[in-house]
Amino acid sequence: MNSIAIIPSRYSSTRLEGKPLIDIAGKPLIQWVYESAQKAQLIDRVIVATDDRRILETVSHFGGRAELTSTHHVSGTDRIAEVAGNLCCDIIVNLQGDEPLMEPQLIDEVVKLVMDNPGIYMASARSPIEKIEDMMNPNVVKVVSDSDGYALYFSRSPIPYCSTRVEGRHTTIGFKHIGLYVYKKEFLMKFVTLDPSPLEKIEGLEQLRALENGYRIKLIYTEYDSIGVDVLEDVEQVIKKIEELKT
Repeated sequence: MNSIAIIPSRYSSTRLEGKPLIDIAGKPLIQWVYESAQKAQLIDRVIVATDDRRILETVSHFGGRAELTSTHHVSGTDRIAEVAGNLCCDIIVNLQGDEPLMEPQLIDEVVKLVMDNPGIYMASARSPIEKIEDMMNPNVVKVVSDSDGYALYFSRSPIPYCSTRVEGRHTTIGFKHIGLYVYKKEFLMKFVTLDPSPLEKIEGLEQLRALENGYRIKLIYTEYDSIGVDVLEDVEQVIKKIEELKT
């Protein structure tokens, strides 16, 4: 099986305009994401799917590959599917463009899960939440899963509800969703034909479209603590993390 990583990237953002081009330690955000994908052993090719020529030119400048897509897509998955429809491959990796420090090993782990299991057509990852501020932050997407590791629900709200006060900073109080999806291409192309679902619209989370239509999402557990860039304060956290990794 061959796999292609596609990074959806748009210039306009309600929370952080021009986010893909924001400088992070000398590189634009989109370059950090691109290079993380390139380091994954099971990724055969990396493509940025964008609706903006500024992003296209930036990716080309650092030696990457990007393709222009329609400006009318309502979700990153729809943008990815436009590019994927013209590709000959078995697996599509949707790597969110705001995860600059995504671990290549985690990408490989989720890809391998889909490669090795015919019954798994969509997979992602979750990691433990240990800080109450992360649990309460709507920019941190929470997920609950069943005993077999399949997602039950995703939300920007704190889930599950904690009936007792949580003390300390090193107790798992829930799980965050990591911005990584791996699809069998056939399922991805079917997924984007489904109408946006009611809960998807309420939460602003397109993965709920799969759950609402009866499709399962397998989750890998990881200790990786992602930092998604949603606001300027997140940029500061990423730069701090990069400096820590250098020491």
